[in-house]
Amino acid sequence: MLADVGLVVGVVLGAVVAAGVLALVAWGTLQIVQQGSVGVVKRFGEFRDIRQPGLHLLVPFVDRMVKVDMREFPMTGDQQSVITKDNVALRVSATIFCQVIDVKASLFEIADYQLAVDQLSRTALRAVFGELTLDQSLSERDTINTRMQDHMADAAMKWGVRLNRIEILDITPPQNVLQAMSEQKEAEQHKRAAILKSEGEQQAAINSAGGQRQAVILEAEGAKQAAILAAEAQMRVLELQAEGEKKALTLRGQGQAAALGAIDEVAINPNTLAVMQLRALQDVASAPNTKVVVPYEAAGLVGGAQVLVDALRSAANEDGAKAVQTNGAWPKGGAAPA
Repeated sequence: MLADVGLVVGVVLGAVVAAGVLALVAWGTLQIVQQGSVGVVKRFGEFRDIRQPGLHLLVPFVDRMVKVDMREFPMTGDQQSVITKDNVALRVSATIFCQVIDVKASLFEIADYQLAVDQLSRTALRAVFGELTLDQSLSERDTINTRMQDHMADAAMKWGVRLNRIEILDITPPQNVLQAMSEQKEAEQHKRAAILKSEGEQQAAINSAGGQRQAVILEAEGAKQAAILAAEAQMRVLELQAEGEKKALTLRGQGQAAALGAIDEVAINPNTLAVMQLRALQDVASAPNTKVVVPYEAAGLVGGAQVLVDALRSAANEDGAKAVQTNGAWPKGGAAPA
C-alpha cells in the first residue's frame, strides 16, 4: 500500500517537473514582439538579428531576445541651475522628445542611452544659457531649443537616438531678479503712459494749430475773394459810367453838329441875328456879380437893334389897322388913321 502511494507521488512529481521544464522551454522558445517595438536576438551574448513585431521561435537556452521600444518618447528632467552670460542664476527645466532609430547602436554603443541623453541635456542647458543674457533667455526660447538640439544631435545620433525636438518648460529667475523685473515693467508702463499722453497732447496741439491755420487761410481767402469781387464791381460801375458819359458826349456832339449843320443850311435874317445877339447880351448883363464892358462897336449894334425894334412895332400897328378896316369898323372912341 505504501509502495503504491510512493509510486503515485513520484509520478506526480515527475509530471510536474516535466511540465515545468516544458513551460520553461516554451517560454524561452516562443517570443511575442508588440507593435511599435522590435526584438534583438542575441546568441550566446552575440548580436544575431532583429525581429519585427509578431510571434517568433528561438532556440531554447541558446538565443535570448531583448525588446526595444521604437516609438518617440519624452524625457522630462528636473530643474537645473544655469548661469547666464550676465551672471544671473536661473532654474530651468526642459523636455526632450527622442526616438530610437538604430536598435543595434542603442544597445551596443552605450550602456543606457536614456541616462546618456539626460546627462547630455544637462550640459547642453548650461552651455546654451551661458551664451545668452537674462533678457535673451526669457524671450528667445525658440533660439534656445534650436541651439540645444544642434548641441546634442551629433552625440545622440552616435547612440542610435534621434532628437526630434526640445522644449523649454520653465525658466525661474531668483526672487530679487523677479522683483527688479516687476519694478522695471512698472516703470516702463509709466514711461509709456507718459509718452502716449505727451504724444496725444502734442497731436491735439498740432491739430488745433492746423485748424486755426486753416480757418485763418479760409478767412483770408474769403476776404480776398470779397475784395476782388468788390473791385470788379466798382470797375464795372466805372466802366458803365464812362460808357454812359461817352455816349452822352457823343449824342450831345451829334446834336450840336446837327444844329450847326441846320444853321449852315438855313439862311438867317440879319435882323433876327441882331435880336439874338441882343438877347445874349442881356443874359450876360443880368447875371449876378458880373461887369459888362461894352466896346465902341456895340453902341452901333444897340442903335441898330433899337431901329429894328421900332420897325417891328410899326409893322405890327399897320397889320392891326388893316385888320380893323377890313372888318368895317373902327375901335370905339378911336379916330381914323391920318
